[in-house]
Amino acid sequence: MALVEEFDLGEYIFPRGWFMIAEASELDDGPKGVRFFGKDFALYRGESGRLVLLDAYCLHMGTHLAKSNSASIVTNHEQLEGDSIRCPYHGWRYNPEGQVDDIPYFDGPCPKARIKSYPVVETLGAIMMWHDPAGGEPDYQAPDLKAWHDSQWINGCYDHLGDIAIHPQEIIDNMADAHHLGPTHGAPCEYFENEYIGHKYYQRQGGYHRMYRAYLTTLTWYTGPGLLLSRQRFGDNNGYEFIFHTPVDKGMVKVWHNNLSLAPGVNPGEQDIANAKMAQEGALAAFAQDLQIWANKKPALQIMALPVERNFRLGRIWYQQFYNPIEKAKEFHARVNGKHHLKGLAKPSALAVELQE
Repeated sequence: MALVEEFDLGEYIFPRGWFMIAEASELDDGPKGVRFFGKDFALYRGESGRLVLLDAYCLHMGTHLAKSNSASIVTNHEQLEGDSIRCPYHGWRYNPEGQVDDIPYFDGPCPKARIKSYPVVETLGAIMMWHDPAGGEPDYQAPDLKAWHDSQWINGCYDHLGDIAIHPQEIIDNMADAHHLGPTHGAPCEYFENEYIGHKYYQRQGGYHRMYRAYLTTLTWYTGPGLLLSRQRFGDNNGYEFIFHTPVDKGMVKVWHNNLSLAPGVNPGEQDIANAKMAQEGALAAFAQDLQIWANKKPALQIMALPVERNFRLGRIWYQQFYNPIEKAKEFHARVNGKHHLKGLAKPSALAVELQE
């Protein structure tokens, strides 16, 4: 396991950006305690449907706001009032901005101190928070897909893959790694391209896949440092794969996986749903090949990159923008923005780009 200091990414321990912190359905059972970026949080959906993410601990005596399932106000469904939450220990109430606005046994003014509230949205069946070590507001939007809202596309449930002891830099490295696709996944690429546009990082590639026995084309992109979406076509199959990872503590990330499959008709039936589930299982099996390798390697603090692997360096430069103040982001953009190819591999054809995009 390697720490951020060893990768020398920048000023911050954890990156800036939108990150998944829960599957949306997890809030159906009430407030949820979560831990990311070395901190504990209380996450809940208010009675209006508003999502709220607060620092976890009550100012009064340090009680976790969302980790009691036995306190009376919890079991009697009295913890949430509108979009506010009460501490399960003494009932102090916090509004969505983190301010104490009621103490049930005290008629005087509430303390002016407040706990921090964080931007949070629901998209693609996930709850995502904006994390900025400098406390800034979001400078780009969390991703969404039109297909997610189209009934012909079958939405999968998230695979919760748990905590993995790896620095996220090595997950990002996969985007530049054209030459692992054959040995690891049985799908050596015939064409390959990376493109960087500000906070987005693209990979276009295609080649024959041994397991699928079909030509596979993918358009894969990161929106910020932790949210990967991949448009994939092989044979008659057409879908999206989601791989989201979020730092939990130094050298530890939590990972989720999901799939979105296009049904042949506008009203998917049981067989279409079964086929979509099989597609998700197949995509997860392919991702598991990476996970096993990551779990059994030492950190690649310095990659012994060959001249045909120059994009590793570019990908790491792109990633540094999220570990430094937003004012420096354009410096990293200037160093990498544009399309980059690898010697020995073809560029995407115009037809390949059209089919993907």
